[in-house]
This record gives sequence, C-alpha cells and structure tokens, in this order.
Amino acid sequence: MLNVNNLSVYFGGDSLFESISFRLGKGDRVGLIGKNGAGKSTLLKILAKNQNPTSGNISFDKNCKIGYLSQDFNFEYGRSVIEETYLAFEEILKIENRQKEINKILEKTVDFESAEYKKILLEFTDLNSQYEILGGYNYQSQAEKILLGLGFTSDDLHSLTDTFSGGWRMRIELAKLLLKDNDILLLDEPTNHLDIESIIWLEQFLLKYKGAIILVSHDKMFLDRITNRTIEIVQHRIFDFKKSYSNYMILRKELLQQQKAAQKNQNKQIQQTEKLIEKFRAKASKASMAQSLIKKLNKIERIEIDPEENKNMKFGFNISQQPGKIIFKAQDISKYFGEKKVLSEVNFEIERGEKIAFVGQNGQGKSTLAKIIIGELESEGHLKLGHNVELGYFAQDQSSYLEGNNSVIEEAENTSSPENRTKVRDLLGAFLFSGEDVDKKIHVLSGGERNRLALCKLLLQPFNVLIMDEPTNHLDILSKNILKEALKKFEGTLILVSHDRDFLQGLCEKVIAFKDHKVKPFLGDLNSYLEDQKLSSIKELEKKSKNSNSQNGNETKKSFIEHKKNREVIKKVKKIENQIAQLEKEIKDIDFDLEVDYERTIREPNFFDIYQAKKNKLKDLIDEWEAIQIK
Repeated sequence: MLNVNNLSVYFGGDSLFESISFRLGKGDRVGLIGKNGAGKSTLLKILAKNQNPTSGNISFDKNCKIGYLSQDFNFEYGRSVIEETYLAFEEILKIENRQKEINKILEKTVDFESAEYKKILLEFTDLNSQYEILGGYNYQSQAEKILLGLGFTSDDLHSLTDTFSGGWRMRIELAKLLLKDNDILLLDEPTNHLDIESIIWLEQFLLKYKGAIILVSHDKMFLDRITNRTIEIVQHRIFDFKKSYSNYMILRKELLQQQKAAQKNQNKQIQQTEKLIEKFRAKASKASMAQSLIKKLNKIERIEIDPEENKNMKFGFNISQQPGKIIFKAQDISKYFGEKKVLSEVNFEIERGEKIAFVGQNGQGKSTLAKIIIGELESEGHLKLGHNVELGYFAQDQSSYLEGNNSVIEEAENTSSPENRTKVRDLLGAFLFSGEDVDKKIHVLSGGERNRLALCKLLLQPFNVLIMDEPTNHLDILSKNILKEALKKFEGTLILVSHDRDFLQGLCEKVIAFKDHKVKPFLGDLNSYLEDQKLSSIKELEKKSKNSNSQNGNETKKSFIEHKKNREVIKKVKKIENQIAQLEKEIKDIDFDLEVDYERTIREPNFFDIYQAKKNKLKDLIDEWEAIQIK
C-alpha cells in the first residue's frame, strides 16, 4: 500500500532518523514506538503528506486513501457535533445539495415534454442510485453510532463543537476519520482523553477494520490488543518485526542478549588471535603465519550490538511529613456548572496510605472532584482535610501551565523554594534534561518532554497526598513504567484519575467509580472492577430484556414503530423510483416508434388513451415522490 525508501529527517543539524525503509501492506496494524522526541509524530505527518522529509521518498498504491488523526486540529465555529461529523461524508453531502437544487427546478417545471425536463429527471435518477450505493440512507445512523461509541450522549450531538473541551473535539475528529472509507489510518495517540469504555469500543472497531493502520500510542495494553507488527525508532534507525508490542519487546531483549553473547565470544577470539600474532612476529620462522593471521583478522566482520535507549528517568516521591489517619472526608458534595449537574450529594472518606483510582466515563465529574479537593473549585456540601495534609496536584493539562518562552531551567527555578534551588539541576537531570537541554525553550519541547518537566516541578514542592489527573498523557511507555514504579514506592496517599488500564493495574488497590453524578467505592484493583462491571452490564441487559414489555414497552414499541416507518418509507420511495424508471422507458420506446413509423404506431387499439394514461401516471408518481422527499 505504501513504500518508504531511505527516508531521512534533520532539524537544525540534528537527525531524527536516517535512511529508514519499510513497506506497509494491507492488514498490517503497526505500533510505532520510541522515546519522546524520537520522531514518531513527525513520521506520521510525512506519511500523511503534511510534511516533507529531508531526503528519501514514499510511493503509494494508486487511489490509496489515507486518514490521519493528528494531535492538533481546528473546527469552524457554529456547527453542532453531528453536523461536524457529517462532513466525513463529502460525496453524499454533495449529492444531497444537488438533489435539493433539482427539487427546486422540478417544482417550477411546467413542460414535462421538454428535453431539459427529461435530462434533469435522468440526472436525478442517477443521483439517487449513487446516493444509495454510497450509503446515503444510512450515513446519519452510522455517524450517531460512532459518536455514541466514543462517549457522546444523544443530547451532545446537537450541541455546538466550541462548547466542548479539546479532548472531546479530538473525539469528533476521530469519529470523522473512522467514518471515511480510508485504506490506511494514521493515528497519533488516539486514546488520549478517551475513557476506558471508549477505549474498549475503539479497540473493537479497529480490530474489525480491514485496511492498514500505523498507530502511535503509549498505551501498552491498547498496542497489544490492536497491533500485529511493531516499528521502533531508536537512535535514528528503525527496528521492524511482525510482533505485537509485548512480544516484540521480548524478542528485542533476546536478540540483544544473543548479540552481546556473540560479541563477547568474538572479542575473546580476536584477543587470542592478536596474542598469537604478537607471539609469532617475534620469530622469523613464524612471520608468514603472523601475516596470515593478520589477514584473517582484518576479514572478520565485527559484530555490532543494536542500539538501545539507556537513558531513563530516575526519581522518587517522598512525603513531606506524616499526616493523620483520615485524609479527606466528604459530605454531600454537589457541583453545578450553570444548570448542568456534575456531582450530586457525594459522600466518601479516604484514609492515609490508600492508593485510589477515580474511574468512569468522561464528563462524570472525576477531574471536577479532584479540583474541589485541592480547592481550585468551590462546591456545595462539606469537605474536611485531615491533620497535616499537604497536597500535591498534577492537572490533566499540567503542561499547558508552563510558560512557553521560559527555558527549562528558568521554569524549574521559578517553582523551587530557596531550600531546594541547589537541587534543581540534579532533578532536571533525573528527568533527562541535562547539558544544553536545560536551555531549550519550552515551546519547542514535545508533549512527553513537557509532561516530564511538569513532573519535575511537582517534586520541587512538599506534599504527602498526591492527586494526579491523567499523568501518563504523552509519556512514552518506558517513562510511564518508571513513573508507575515511583508511585508504587510512594508512602503517601495517592489519587489517580486515569484511563490507562495497564498503568492503573497493580498500582491502585481501590477504585472509586463515577456514574450518574454519584460515586461508588469498589474494594479491589482495576481488573476486578472491570470484570464486576462486565458482569453487572450482562445482568442489567438480561434484566432489561426480561422487563422490556412491562417497564420499557412504550419506548421500545415507539422506537420499533418509528424504525419500521422509516424502512417502509425507504421501500416506498424505491418502488416509486422503479415505476418512474419503467414508465419513462415505455414512453421513450413509444416516442421512438412514432418517429420511425408514425402511421403504423397510431393504428394500435386505444393508442392515444394508453399513451396519455402512461404520461398521467408518470406525472402522478413524480408528484408523489416529490411529496415524500419534502416530508
């Protein structure tokens, strides 16, 4: 489907990758991985034809259609969510507009015998056929299905796009992309801002997708479920294996161990040969043997070990002081944004040392409650902080609080206290900002690098309770694993708002679930919670099925009747269109006979009555068709 040949990219003299080549075939689902700043997003932009490489070329199959989900996008204000999503169906919308134009023309037509009328009617028939082939009767329901799968409610569909946050706008863009008939999907961090239910839905959608996928993601579980091939960018080159992420990492580790063992054995042989050469050189009788060994040594192809990323973050979270047993106690916490209810009479208690995950669909109030706890938002009800509680907070958009024109070192020093200012450079080094990196302006940093800097700033403040809202967004997999290990060792209290299943697993032993403006504690890890939810969903589904006649009978019946009506109308329209086409053909044949042999044709019994009846019938059918279309 596409061939990448000797592709190289340089920025200011520094290379992202050099002379990389690979081929993408139908059915390939590639996980594109690498550390932050390795060039993953850049490679996707080049494949999407949004950026040019420094050298090399890419060839595509003829008529290959590419869909690209970027981390940056813009919407035109004034459109609703569903209207913006409909833009995915460009050809269908063009046909609809032309159909409307023709309808207006037909309304004004009085001469049904004119060539112009027949021409416009023929065009209309062709448009209807194209409309059906392209799925014109189903595209609206398809769009709604995708949007609902991505977490939107029915009420959201008619709200303006500019009333939604960046994460929700990304979902709209993702919906448009999934609705298009693309041969290749290029997805840059598609799970960022998606809740767990939406991620699971997206997994199922992509598993059924028949085209090729190149996916940049730092969600290990998502990669393992979706991909069948991994391409890793490491130190300007790529490693490409037909393995999912976890299997690829095992294979890479084995290959590196084999290479190191082989290199070690080769070095021993080289050292032994060099000793023999030195020994034989000293003797004239052995000089020819020494020369032979030298030639043999020069011919040896030295084993090289594949490059690997050895630079890792090194840090830990320390508590400032020991707090009391009760950290928070919330009583009847409620929160409204205007008339929109987010939380309603929420009650919970958190004890010292607990590690808790806040989970639930987007918009259920997880981030809102986190902000209420730290005092950023006011609410109804009462929230009591325990003795000696000192809060550390990492916001979902923490990196956006960084001052873009500051250098890395300036931003860190502005946060530090006089006592820890001397530790700033060491701490930055632990987060992989060393040497000239500390003088980089923040606006040139990648998303992952900004998150690392935000984490570094967090450690420059005292806390014994840590609240983190989506801390893994934009972090590469290795950095996420290091953060997870650091949080495991953290002796304070931890609250995590996250949709990253792999990150939460083994880290939090308690879940607080958000649903319908309420919270419900669940004792157990994330997997236990998800299994419980799956079981609950099945039971609820069975219950609804059993009680549908009594509890939801009216709604179900209404929905069925509405659906049946729509199907009947579509069938009726198709039937009328077929009748119109048949009558037009019959009238056209009669007109042809009149031109060829007028005298013989009119001698047919009741010719004029039959001829006029067909024309009248055609006019009645067209009127009926127009009435249905208008309705």
